[in-house]
Amino acid sequence: MNPSPDPAPADLPVTLEIVLEPADNLRLANLCGQFDEHLRLLEQRLGVEINSRGNHFNVIGDPRPAQAAAELLKDLYRDTARETLSPQRVHLHLQESGVDRLLERAEAQAPEDMALHLRKGIIRGRGTNQMRYLRHIRSHDLNFGIGPAGTGKTYLAVAAAVEALETDRVRRLVLVRPAVEAGERLGFLPGDLAQKIDPYLRPMYDALYEMLGFDTVAKLMERNVIEVAPLAYMRGRTLNDAFVILDEAQNTTTEQMKMFLTRIGFGSTAVVNGDVTQTDLPHHRQSGLRHVIEVLKDVNGVSFTFFTSRDVVRHPLVQRIIEAYEKDEKKGGD
Repeated sequence: MNPSPDPAPADLPVTLEIVLEPADNLRLANLCGQFDEHLRLLEQRLGVEINSRGNHFNVIGDPRPAQAAAELLKDLYRDTARETLSPQRVHLHLQESGVDRLLERAEAQAPEDMALHLRKGIIRGRGTNQMRYLRHIRSHDLNFGIGPAGTGKTYLAVAAAVEALETDRVRRLVLVRPAVEAGERLGFLPGDLAQKIDPYLRPMYDALYEMLGFDTVAKLMERNVIEVAPLAYMRGRTLNDAFVILDEAQNTTTEQMKMFLTRIGFGSTAVVNGDVTQTDLPHHRQSGLRHVIEVLKDVNGVSFTFFTSRDVVRHPLVQRIIEAYEKDEKKGGD
């Protein structure tokens, strides 16, 4: 694939509509893979969202990655006429396509340095997407961070919330997560629903302890300045002068997402994070995060930041482990 000329840079996501011809259900199933695993691979690698209905595809994301994903879909669909695609084949096509060079050029045009000034120190965004994410949070009331785990979405959102609290821009922090069983049975865990869900909020707790200190967090929670709430507890509330973070939002239903978004009150900032490729919902339920990208993509005051696997901040050893597994997977596909 020869990447198309770079479109004009923009913070707003674009939606590219493509129609794959001829419309052939077997070839389309081949393209998408089992449970759309081939589409999810493209989404994670490029930081876009891909929705399909028959042979009509919508690609939503930043301009350069979205254009690259659209071209890759066309190339892969041509390949379905003569071969059966596999995740290994899609991965190889991504490597050969020149996509990495295109993404590197986009990263080289990084926005200005973004830093959060907390009492315990300064936290800076690393790379184009993290800096864009922080800039969006400062300038928008509702912000979506979409991409794989380890890209800093939750950590930076908590840091932005702590900065807002320490500078008196908000009066409280509200940390929210859907109570969805990811292979575990919540009903067999001890305690009430809030206690059952506490372990799932551990990444946000850890970030708060690092930025505020354990004793300060405990005191603020006693005074309800910091509140931890399962998503179901948000129904019927209106949150004014608050910084609200909804994590693991891929596990919300469309109804839950609408309910949460309509809780936002005056003087509040909301950050919604998740990975659309890793939902724990039953297969017949649509993810509220995937749905809301399409619904709100053109709404003023709403920002979207699409992270990719290239944004993952890893320990060097973890990077080497992942590379070793990728080599092993390639051997299995040969």
